Amino acid sequence: MVAKVESHLGELFPRVGLIVTNLRWWSRNVVDFCNRRGTGEQWIKEGKNALKWTRLSCHRFMDKAAWRQLLALAYNLANSMRRIALPEPVEHWSLTVLRENLVKIGAKVVRHARYVVFEVAEVAVPRELFAAVRGRIRRPSPAPP
Repeated sequence: MVAKVESHLGELFPRVGLIVTNLRWWSRNVVDFCNRRGTGEQWIKEGKNALKWTRLSCHRFMDKAAWRQLLALAYNLANSMRRIALPEPVEHWSLTVLRENLVKIGAKVVRHARYVVFEVAEVAVPRELFAAVRGRIRRPSPAPP
């Protein structure tokens, strides 16, 4: 059993948590391992919420496996876009917020003789932010290390 005590600025009492494990490691290593596992669990939760990983309409095992691989690919592409192409004001957005505000927005399609125009309402995302995201998708900056 490992006791984890955290003191946070502005709080009167420290937060105390217990980790029960059968690992025979030093307490610092157990806490670091559990913290990293918690981060991985958050990524899984984000994938479930943003891409609906748990809702599979297929009935055969091989179909479900292929669908899961496509969902994993979509998650990795969206996560790469979030890390590389988002400007600083919105780089903290979750994949759900990105999907709702940038991908699933209503647009009016106007066709002309030589071009197509998408008229998008500025309710969800301001024009400058949308243009910044579009520009960074065209010319992405290198990913931070």
